[in-house]
Amino acid sequence: MPNRLDAHVFDLPVQELRRGYRSDIYFWREKVTLENHDLHPDVTMQVFQKKEAVLCGVDEAVAVLKLAAGRYTDYPKAYKLFDRLIEHKSQARKHFIRNQKEYLKAIEQKMDIHSQLDELWDSGFEKLKVEALYDGDRIAPWETVMHITGDASLFAHLETVYLGILARRTKIASNVRGVVDAANGKIVLYFPARFDHWAVQGGDGYAAHIGGASGVSTDAQAQWWGAKASGTVPHALIAAVGGDTVRAITMFGDTYPDVDLVALVDFDNDSVGTSLQCCEAMGDRLWGVRLDTSNTLVDKSIIPNMQNFKPTGVTPQLVEMTRRELDKHGFDHVKIIVSGGFNPERIYEFEKRQVPVDAYGVGSYLMRGVNAFTADVVLLAGKPCAKVGRQYSPNPRLEVV
Repeated sequence: MPNRLDAHVFDLPVQELRRGYRSDIYFWREKVTLENHDLHPDVTMQVFQKKEAVLCGVDEAVAVLKLAAGRYTDYPKAYKLFDRLIEHKSQARKHFIRNQKEYLKAIEQKMDIHSQLDELWDSGFEKLKVEALYDGDRIAPWETVMHITGDASLFAHLETVYLGILARRTKIASNVRGVVDAANGKIVLYFPARFDHWAVQGGDGYAAHIGGASGVSTDAQAQWWGAKASGTVPHALIAAVGGDTVRAITMFGDTYPDVDLVALVDFDNDSVGTSLQCCEAMGDRLWGVRLDTSNTLVDKSIIPNMQNFKPTGVTPQLVEMTRRELDKHGFDHVKIIVSGGFNPERIYEFEKRQVPVDAYGVGSYLMRGVNAFTADVVLLAGKPCAKVGRQYSPNPRLEVV
């Protein structure tokens, strides 16, 4: 069976999860209500979603249960400590720039409270039975992906968190897999970091890896699976040296001699001409060129050849012209990467036409859509107990965690 990622990989805000700080408030209140009435129902929680998808987030969801299922031995004391923890966290942020001495003091106080809260926490994970599929499994609509069985008061407060994890990671992994399948074995590069909040990069990059992406653009996206980021010379560097792409790629190559060198060739809206200039300047040092023409522009190379096709953006004709010219001048080793508005449908059309693309860079498409997960209590003390329309649905593919 595949190995599951260890809980430490995810850098979870453990105290906040235990306290229900990141959960819908009604789940925390459910937990406290059960404990106040000394109720400890043995339930089976069933988790599923409603699409064909590539599952991801299971290991992270299990880590949440492992580190945050349980209860406090003294709730009033824990509440007071947690409030102080949040206060010191806020103070640390406030002092970080202005007063390093006070910042370190706040961090020290925060860590001390962490330790006190740990002493008040009675872990409940060992009392639960968790059965789940694996990250990367293809799943059918309504297929059960996880069963959590045990005392509901130990994990009721975590439903928001583990469902949100599964929803986010599965969306990314499924979107990436759709692109990978359309690319027909070509390299797919995961480029959506600029389209979302920086804090999601670690998990999203891992989900992209599970979906089959060959590379990511930030080191944070690569951290969970032990890789490094890759990328091309940015437009900003070309602009910073006066719009001279050859100068920018030369400087970049000198600065990073061990990096696969890829030239971004649309700055002057002449992808074929700029590609040839970069190849002539860099020779065998150049790994590839990236075509990224805006969907509102017609590349100069296309204008004399416009016929009965949409001429804007990175078109099949532009790629074909670039490949022909590179080969004609002896640069057949140089790869062609395309980016800018690519999705599975557009990639499929490129592949159907056998456009000579070596790699696809895909960005905003990979963040789109929703893969919502639902969790229901379906068994109580081993007997059916679910809301109307839901029922216990065993899955022989589930493995005990």
